[in-house]
Amino acid sequence: MAEKDRITKRKRDHLRLVLLPSSQVGDAGFPSYRFIHNALPEIDFDDIRLNTQFLGKKVNFPFFISCMTGGLKEGKNININLAKAAQKFNIPMGVGSQRLAIENHDLEDLFKVRKFAPDVPLMANIGLVQLNYGYGLNEFQKCVDMVGADALVVHINPIQEIIQPEGDRNWKGLLGKLEKIVSKLSVPVIAKEVGFGLSESVVKRLYKVGVRIFDTAGWGGTNWAMVEGLRGKADRELAAIFSQWGISTTESIKNCRKFNKLLNAKHHSPITILGSGGVRNGSDIAKSLALGADLAGIATPFAKAALSSNEVVEKLIEKYALELKVAMFAVGAKDINELKNTKLVRNSLC
Repeated sequence: MAEKDRITKRKRDHLRLVLLPSSQVGDAGFPSYRFIHNALPEIDFDDIRLNTQFLGKKVNFPFFISCMTGGLKEGKNININLAKAAQKFNIPMGVGSQRLAIENHDLEDLFKVRKFAPDVPLMANIGLVQLNYGYGLNEFQKCVDMVGADALVVHINPIQEIIQPEGDRNWKGLLGKLEKIVSKLSVPVIAKEVGFGLSESVVKRLYKVGVRIFDTAGWGGTNWAMVEGLRGKADRELAAIFSQWGISTTESIKNCRKFNKLLNAKHHSPITILGSGGVRNGSDIAKSLALGADLAGIATPFAKAALSSNEVVEKLIEKYALELKVAMFAVGAKDINELKNTKLVRNSLC
């Protein structure tokens, strides 16, 4: 089987498996926190505003459609449905890994969703480890140009690559190579884990090479160790062991926030924090922001909805927005800034 066909089959397996409940592993940490209910919010529900800023653009809601599918014909319809819904509600969207399209130009059309979402922040996507496998500034810039992107998500997935039998295992010297990309790329770089979370030390190292936007993608949502195990090609025992590995989404957000506080104290440029990994409702979104995130990212639920139609995606966006608005009303926060300054408390049993 040709390399292109092997990668395509793997991507098709991934899309099928992430939709299974068994691929969702762990506790993202949201049940461990609760808001203090405000029985007298003293605000008009209709006056609550959910808009914020991202990548220099105003967006209607503080959550986005996270990167998910890439390089599949099935993925084209998913991306179109997601893009149409993102445009209607003016929320950011990321595309899946563009590696196949870089290596096979006939697949570029699978990612070209800008015409369906002309106004929203769009994020291109490529794996960091590809810098050790022949990629450089030219290929990373092609990802951006292909999508007409406002930023490039560089996904960081060492556990998945090691468990995947055909994975890329040389992770040596990547920071120095990334630094050159960050300094010359036409758009900002977003450093994103893929389900195992970002620690404060990793965020600090990435900050030193110029990265200013971080997507936690913490443990507790789609688990890529488990997904590889479910494919039937990996060592299932190894996959099961490391499906329990990682930093929960809530802890990863707190790690990023702690680093941001240090930056603020030293009057250095702050970071933008994207909280993703197991975000499944508007309450989770609200908790993400109160813990320190600037926006929350959601992938698998949107992928499921996009298999049907853009209308189903739109209903899901409306659902999340309403749940978030109710949470804000229940704590007396009339806008996102007030929500971000609302305290959470740990549940007594945690």
